[in-house]
Amino acid sequence: MAQDDAVIGCTGVLLIGTRGAAGPGEVLVRIRGGTEAFLAWSAEPLPVGATVLVIESRGSRQVDVMEWADPLDALSGNAGDAG
Repeated sequence: MAQDDAVIGCTGVLLIGTRGAAGPGEVLVRIRGGTEAFLAWSAEPLPVGATVLVIESRGSRQVDVMEWADPLDALSGNAGDAG
């Protein structure tokens, strides 16, 4: 299946944590005026509820993700997980 370029650069929340090389989790992404679920792969295990950034589409509703902290949160005084 062809790569889904529209999802690259979107953020989402993990519904099922990823296990790194041991297997995928599931991410809910805001895209195309709604939300869609994708299998999510990451280099390192990530927990349920983690905010992630989609960095690549594998096609077949599978994406590569990395943990994400919005850098604008630091500017507004809500440091959260930002650097």
